[in-house]
Formats: sequence, C-alpha cells, structure tokens
Amino acid sequence: MKGITAFVAATLVSAMAHADVLTDAGGVWLRDDGNARVKIAPCGEKLCATNLWIRDTSKGEDVGDKLIMTLKPNSGSTLKGTAYDPKRKLTFSMTLRIASKGLTTRGCIIGGVICKNTSWTPAK
Repeated sequence: MKGITAFVAATLVSAMAHADVLTDAGGVWLRDDGNARVKIAPCGEKLCATNLWIRDTSKGEDVGDKLIMTLKPNSGSTLKGTAYDPKRKLTFSMTLRIASKGLTTRGCIIGGVICKNTSWTPAK
C-alpha cells in the first residue's frame, strides 16, 4: 500500500509541476525583433501561440496564425516536444525555456539541422 501511495503522490507532484510550467508560459509575449505579439494559452491539453499583431507580414505571417505546441516538462523550467504550424503544414521540434525575464524558444526542422532561437519578453 505504501508503494501505491508513493506512486500516486509522485504522479500528483509531477502533474502539478507540469501545470505550473505550462501556466508560466501563458500570457502575451513580444518577439525580440519587435515584429510580433503572440498570446500563449492552453488549447485542450496543448499550448497554442496565436499571433495578435504582426509588423512585417512579408514572411507570410498574419494576425490569427496559430502554432500548436505539444510540450512536456524536460527539466526545471524547460518544456520540450513538437510544434505544428497548420498554415504551413509543418511540424518541428520545439524547446521552450522560461526565465525570470521572459521566454526563449528553439524550433528545429530536418532532424535538428536547421534551428532558430527566439527570445520573448512579457507584453505590458
């Protein structure tokens, strides 16, 4: 019985930590190049990043575009998994790191051959 109780307790603590990291990622964020404002919020059991504002639409990004992220805690304040861009029908690996002053995301395609890091600060 003690083993079951310990397992249930560990599962609950893990679930609570997962919920805390996902909650910390939520909010409205400004991209480091000043060209985008996104809202990160739960969408079912995933996180969605939705473009609220785009300054430069020359790369095909528009207001309302969404990125659907399937992320799980990796270590501390880091989430890892995949992200799906329905507009481009593209899935890539994703790492989201939460820091005291913002977020850093890293998206990779082609098995990690091509990657891009982006920093985000909370919108005021």
